[in-house]
Amino acid sequence: MTSPAQLDFNLQPLLEELDQDELGQFKSMLRSFPLQEAFHQQELPHAEMEQANGKQLAEILINNCHSYWVEMAAIQVFEKMNRVDLSERAKDELRGKEDKFRITLKKKFRQIWKSSFSPGAIESFHIVAQRYKMLIPFCNPKVLTGPFPDTVVLQGPAGVGKTTLAKKLILDWTEDNLTKTFKYAVYLSCKELNQMGPCTCAELISKDCPELQDAIPEVLTQSQDSLIIIDGFDELRFPPGALIRDICGDWKKQKPVPILLSSLLKRKMFPRATLLITTRPWALRELRLLVEQPLLIEMEGFLEMDRKEYFLKHFQDEDQALRAFDLMRSNAALFSMGSAPMVCWIVYTCLKLQMEKGEDPTPTCQTTTSLFLHFICSQFMPAPDRCPSHCLQAPVKALCLLAAEGVWTRISVFDGEDLKRLGVKESELGPFLDKNILQKSKDCEGCYSFIHLSVQQFFAAVFYVLGSEEEEDRESHSGNIGDVQKLLSKEERLKNPILTQVGYFLFGLSNEKRDRELETTFGCRVSREVKEELLRWKLKADENKPFSVTGIKEVFYCLYESQEEEFVKEAMAHFKEMSLKLKNETDIVHASFCLKHCQNLQKISLKVEKGIFLENDTSLESGCQVERSQKDQRILPFWMDLCSMFGSNKNPIFLEINQSFLSDSSVRLLCEQIASATCNLQKVVLNNILPASAYRDFCLAFSGQEILTHLTLQGNGQNDMFPLLCEVLRHPKCDLQYLRLGSCSATTQQWGDVFSVLEINQSLTCLNLTANELLDEGVKLLCTTLKHPRCYLQKLSLENCHLTEACCKDLSSALIISQKLTHLSLAKNELGDGGVRLLCEGLLYPDCKLQTLVLWNCSITDSGCNHLSKLLQQKSSLTHLDLGLNHIGITGLNLLCEALKEPVCNLKRLWLNMDESDIQMQKLLEEIKGSNPQLTIENDNQDPRKSRLSSYDFLL
Repeated sequence: MTSPAQLDFNLQPLLEELDQDELGQFKSMLRSFPLQEAFHQQELPHAEMEQANGKQLAEILINNCHSYWVEMAAIQVFEKMNRVDLSERAKDELRGKEDKFRITLKKKFRQIWKSSFSPGAIESFHIVAQRYKMLIPFCNPKVLTGPFPDTVVLQGPAGVGKTTLAKKLILDWTEDNLTKTFKYAVYLSCKELNQMGPCTCAELISKDCPELQDAIPEVLTQSQDSLIIIDGFDELRFPPGALIRDICGDWKKQKPVPILLSSLLKRKMFPRATLLITTRPWALRELRLLVEQPLLIEMEGFLEMDRKEYFLKHFQDEDQALRAFDLMRSNAALFSMGSAPMVCWIVYTCLKLQMEKGEDPTPTCQTTTSLFLHFICSQFMPAPDRCPSHCLQAPVKALCLLAAEGVWTRISVFDGEDLKRLGVKESELGPFLDKNILQKSKDCEGCYSFIHLSVQQFFAAVFYVLGSEEEEDRESHSGNIGDVQKLLSKEERLKNPILTQVGYFLFGLSNEKRDRELETTFGCRVSREVKEELLRWKLKADENKPFSVTGIKEVFYCLYESQEEEFVKEAMAHFKEMSLKLKNETDIVHASFCLKHCQNLQKISLKVEKGIFLENDTSLESGCQVERSQKDQRILPFWMDLCSMFGSNKNPIFLEINQSFLSDSSVRLLCEQIASATCNLQKVVLNNILPASAYRDFCLAFSGQEILTHLTLQGNGQNDMFPLLCEVLRHPKCDLQYLRLGSCSATTQQWGDVFSVLEINQSLTCLNLTANELLDEGVKLLCTTLKHPRCYLQKLSLENCHLTEACCKDLSSALIISQKLTHLSLAKNELGDGGVRLLCEGLLYPDCKLQTLVLWNCSITDSGCNHLSKLLQQKSSLTHLDLGLNHIGITGLNLLCEALKEPVCNLKRLWLNMDESDIQMQKLLEEIKGSNPQLTIENDNQDPRKSRLSSYDFLL
């Protein structure tokens, strides 16, 4: 027999109102009412029931059946008997039970709501909560009928209002302010649940209202009418893999809390309930293993307008408010943190104090570390009624240990057990509780948390810089805490993203001035050895694995955070080449600070994305002119610092700028440094740069440069640079040896001007004109230059220049006369077999010096191979021939084979388009190799520009 049920309405008087016939009808209908397996219910004692009166029947049911089954069965039987008066009386008593549950929750959450916020903060969080509440379908009246998603996940960084919204939803439920009507609502805080031992699901669900425990079967069977909120999934403590093992569907069975929660999420219990889960982004991967098809809502917290409004409201002076807002916005990392209202309060508190003292707050906002350090230290400034700073040594050590342990174990709420395990006394936390740096948890009694995750991360960084005495204490309690190298390792930060900001703060604390401020405030010795550990972090790029673009950006951010010039010089000393992608103003600020201290850099590649320089941005509305000008004026000094490396540092010899959106002013500043007497650039590549006028400015800067030997100008169809380019080549000091011009929209006359200058210039030996519409007319002018006795070109690429057979006669003539041209690429031109015939006529002349000929993808067939075969059987100077991507067939190969077997053939390397499955072709190749072992034949199965010597000859 089950234990006597506690009904939420009095059944006996209701049954006693039935006459004898009605009571018999009640018993008969009750026997046909299905028993619920979920209630582990035994068969009804029908014989006893048959003889029982109303009072006795009530006792039998209460003693043998689960309370919810009795309530549900009695109400439905009364309604089928048309005794609606009795079913309504029972329902009225049940509503009283529901109201009691609502009242209990309302009282609890109203108290939590009032005590959860610092003065003035409730309004800030309310703004965020209301905005994101409307994104939740069951809260938005515009979503009229649904269907509503069963699982909603609110994800966002720490402190943006996820928990506030979760608690507000419970409050709204108690006041019937949700669009969808839920009979039950349950709030489960993972921070609080971490303190609970194993329990049943019934105990878990009813923890806020024990009276609800008896109604669990009802909640289970009508779970579609229930809202379950799981707040702070990322805070849940559980062993790896525990959430997907031992899933439980028995609501009466005791299990560890994480198992019960995962069973709820996997819908083994309360399968049709509406679930709302809040979490930080890094825990989404684990959560996705447990929930199906969730609606993901990203909470961003304070938007830019909210942050501005916050300062305008809290500063009494509007000018001060706007200045503070601009200072925070000037630091992208700090401004991003400002999405959390608590960080806005920290910035406001810090800057307001400085402004009241008449101090300049600009340096404070320069880095995130300086802001947080100033905020913390300003809370403990010496005063007559305060203890000396040495009294804070033990408290700050305890706090830092707590913070470090928390970030490594992903804990933000610390209970008595945590304090005991770490050897931290509650009394030591007093000074930080008094200053609102640490706070007592409103949800968990005897628990503590930092006012925001960023404050915890800051003190975790301080943990690493505490000196030798503190270090001994660290060793005895740091089982979960990794060393500096582990903290900065990519693997650890991928597993635990919270560590990333700790690393940034640690670099920020490698500043001697800041170290002294810490020592003065807390009386603790700061270790200088940490700097050495930071330098050992992967700042020394491996020779075979240089930093990636994202890697170097992080290095720059870390070094900028330090603001320690000597430290940056030492760190940057290992860099000899790097590739930078500048996406925003912050990237330029960080890069300029680091690069001006990079003394050994030899090669740099830059990509400047659209939106940094706005001066020439025609996509912006004309009304934005003032804002555009202000942004450029703000960023140009940093750009000038970055460019100064080319004038002040003699090591950079290679500059590459790709796919970049510059401006007239930024180009002018760069060109001033390139044109300076101290600039040592030898190789410059400019590829697809806007504005197009930049090419003209660069040519002006290059004029008279004695050191520049390699120059590439390509993209954007620039042609107004040609007159200035001619001046560069004509200058007596010009020592340019390699010139590549690509994708130019020049006229035939402009090409002719450039070519005629080559009769004067005596330094240029390699000209690459790949991908230009040079056409046959342009080649005719070029050949005139090639024939000139003072033309010194040795290597010429005319790949993809829209050439035909018609130009080959001029080229052939030039090959006969030119005594210097040794390499010629005519790849990707429709020359055909007729073009090959004309070229071979020139190549047959004994005075021809050509050694490398690239005819890749030139529409050559076996007929063209016939001409080439005759050429190779003569004593030709040709040693390298590329016939790749030409379909010469087995006949063409046979013709070549005859020539290649001849002892007079000088060919050393041949590229062919070969079918490796063709047995006849393979046999021919074997014959060639046997008769000519000095010859290397390569199959055309890769991009020749990446794999072939025939292409490398013409590349920078």
